[in-house]
Parts: sequence; structure tokens; C-alpha cells
Amino acid sequence: MPEGPARRWGLHRLDRSWAARLVADAQVSAGDLVLDVGAGWGAITEHLVAARAHTLAIELHPGRARSLEARFAGQDVRVVRADAADLWLPPRPFRVVANPPYAATTGLIRHLTAPGSRLTRADLLVTDWVAARWASGSGPMRRGRFETTLGRRVPARAFRPPAPRDARVLVIKRRGS
Repeated sequence: MPEGPARRWGLHRLDRSWAARLVADAQVSAGDLVLDVGAGWGAITEHLVAARAHTLAIELHPGRARSLEARFAGQDVRVVRADAADLWLPPRPFRVVANPPYAATTGLIRHLTAPGSRLTRADLLVTDWVAARWASGSGPMRRGRFETTLGRRVPARAFRPPAPRDARVLVIKRRGS
């Protein structure tokens, strides 16, 4: 693995074509409020903009946050510099399409599904074993309000640098929405 920021931050950039597939699979509609948690350099954000979603690009790293602001200036994107673990959730219904930091996965899912959250659907790219655990019912999901299913498998080579293992989309849907 290379030295430098990618190694220190554990950043694995998702290929643009795979980001497009993730957004298409999520069935994002024009006008949806969508959070891209761990937006990085904007691979997913780019496709959310193309789908005409109102996008909140959440990125903790200051340099990447500035880059996102410059790249999406004048578009329906608000860049929020925040940690996935301390994320403010919108007071209206929202969706999440993201490749979040793997270390933040459990905390993020608990936060997204907590009482009071207005989450309607999340398509989260996580490690394959984490997705399988959560979708099987053995993760600490609040099962009554949400259902979890497995989405597309994403190979390790879909990331730069390649991820240590394959990833999988975990789909979380609010029941009745």
C-alpha cells in the first residue's frame, strides 16, 4: 500500500463506473435529499448530482472537503465537514448513498436507524462480511422499523488503491416507505 495520505486515512477511492452503478442501484430520484457520507473526492457525489438529487457531501478531511466545494460549486451540493460518527441528520426524510469509512460503519448505521431519524433508505458500501452480518439479523439493527438486504458485490479492484477485500452494498430500508 502506498505511503502518504491514502495510507494514513485508509482511503480507497471508488472507481467512477462503480460509483455510477451504486447510485443507479439505489434508485435515486430527482429532488431526493441524499447524504454521501465519506464523500472523499466525489465519485458518488458526481452521480448523485447527475441524478438531480439534493446532495450533502459529508467529508472530514479538510483538503478533500475544500476540493469537493471547488468541484461542485454552483451545483446542488452542500459540503459538510464532519465525522461520520458525529453526523447531524436532516429533520426531513432523507436517503444515504455512500462508501463510508469502514471504521465508522457500526456507529453510522446505529445513528441512521436511531429513534427520531428520518432515514428512508441507505445504500452503504461496506466490507462483505459486515454486510452479511447486518443483513442476517445478527447485527445490532433495530429490526422493527428497518429491513436490511444485500446489494451488489464490489470487487477489491474497484478501489484505488485496491481494498484489502471485496465490499458489498448493505441496503437498509424503512418499513412501509
